[in-house]
Order: sequence, then C-alpha cells, then structure tokens
Amino acid sequence: MLPMSPKINTTVLMSGADYFADDSAINPYMDANVAIDPQQASEEHNRIKEALQTAGVKVVQVPAPSGCQDGVYTANWALVRGKNAVLSTLPNARTAEEAYAEKVLTSLGKTVHKVPDGLHFSGQGDALPCGKYLFAGSGYRTDAAAHKFLADTLGYEVITLQAIPQVDSDGKPVINSVSGWPDSFFYDIDLALSVLRPDLIAWCPDAFTSQSQERLRALPIDKIEVSFEEATKGYACNLVSTGETVIMSAHAPQFQAAIEAKGLKTVPLAFTELPKGGGFIRCTTLTLDNE
Repeated sequence: MLPMSPKINTTVLMSGADYFADDSAINPYMDANVAIDPQQASEEHNRIKEALQTAGVKVVQVPAPSGCQDGVYTANWALVRGKNAVLSTLPNARTAEEAYAEKVLTSLGKTVHKVPDGLHFSGQGDALPCGKYLFAGSGYRTDAAAHKFLADTLGYEVITLQAIPQVDSDGKPVINSVSGWPDSFFYDIDLALSVLRPDLIAWCPDAFTSQSQERLRALPIDKIEVSFEEATKGYACNLVSTGETVIMSAHAPQFQAAIEAKGLKTVPLAFTELPKGGGFIRCTTLTLDNE
C-alpha cells in the first residue's frame, strides 16, 4: 500500500462576504446589536483567499448567495468526498443557502446526496475528514442519526463526538432564541478540533463531553491540545492546513508555537469582523478534494 499523502485541502470552495451580517443571531458569538463593517469583512475574506493561494491551495470562487448573512461560510454547505457531496440542512436563517449550494456543487460535477428527512447536518463545519476517519459533531447543528448516512454514503469511519453545551446562569443548556436549536460555543466541531495532517490533529479537551474526550484520547493519532481560552476567544481550531502550511488565527500564540514544534509552517491572520458571525478561516472554505 502506498503511504498516505500528507497534503490535504488542496482545492477549496469559497464565496464572498458581500451580504455578511449577524442580524439573525443563530449562535452564541453573534450579537445583532454589534455593528459589522462589510468592507472590512470582505477584506478579511480576501486575505484568507490570498493566504490559501500562496500556500498552494486552489480556490474555486463563486458569488456569495444573494441576501444570505452567513453565505460566506461555505464549509456548512456540504461534505465532499471524491465525486460525492452530502448536502447540509441548515438553521432557519440559512435555509436559502441550501438550494444555492446544491446548484454550485452540481455545476462542479459532484453527485449530491441529501440526509434523510428531518435530520440536521452542518456539512464540513461539523464533519472533519482525517484519513479514513471522519470526526463528526452531534447535538447542535448535526444529529447523531445522520452519521450512519455519512458513513454509508462517503465511506468514512465516523467518530461521533459531542461538545459541551452553552449553559445559562442556572447551569441549564441554552436553546437559541432564533433557531430554536440547542446552543454551544462549539456548535460546529471545527471550533473544537482541527486536522493538521492525516496523522496529526489538534483539539480542545475542555470543549468536549467526558465520553468524547475518552474517545479522542483512545485514537492512534498524534494530538496537540488547545486551551479553552484560545479555542473560544482566538478561534484557534478554526484553521485550514495543507499538511505543510497552516493558515490560522493570530490570536492563539500558544497553539501556533505547538504547531510549529511539529514542523509545520504557520500563517497567522488577525481579524475583527468575520468572527462576529461565529466563524473564522475553516468556516469560509469547503474542501472539494477529500480522498
């Protein structure tokens, strides 16, 4: 058997920040009372694109879906492996993106599949490929019942995970007032875990339930641990790695040093606007060439 290629995320899909806003606050990071600078958000998006291209990533650019506040976050459109793409089912404020994503992926030659009726699935934002494994979130934007469909359709060995919920002052889980879905500061798994190489992941232990922590610790994959502060305040895990170069947050210096100690190059980026929507670098890119 040939050794697994260390290169990952060599082709990604991006849209644009043309309609970016947080008027419908569907995650804990959003605040409809905090103004967003659209021009600055677009400049930040362009910087991500430029950094990816400099690192050798091919970027397929499509127009942002008209009027969609979160259309910049293409990672939530689907999960792609080879010629197959499993489409997402998104929260109420994002449902207009679903038909647009299907049209785009079909035009790119992908065969699209839909999860069974009634199930939630948040695309690559909540399902991160790592060699034969697929790290898949549950309980917030993706239903655990959708994981079997992902395994059957795309052929991954799914590792079902759950992050800790957002809780109120009484310690009770918060239900998002806009979406009506349970909420978490790790509502998508790409805020708590990242794939740096097929043999190396990064994760924030404090972001996961005890059962999920045990499941991750038992896996025969090298791991870097990320602090809760850098994961939540610095969006540390929300990165894109080529397997050689890591385009990441500049607000996670401890994590950056740990990555570099593993022999990877880092390209740190500092943003103010895109994080107001609850997303960072990984969220703005959908990988089109997962093996």
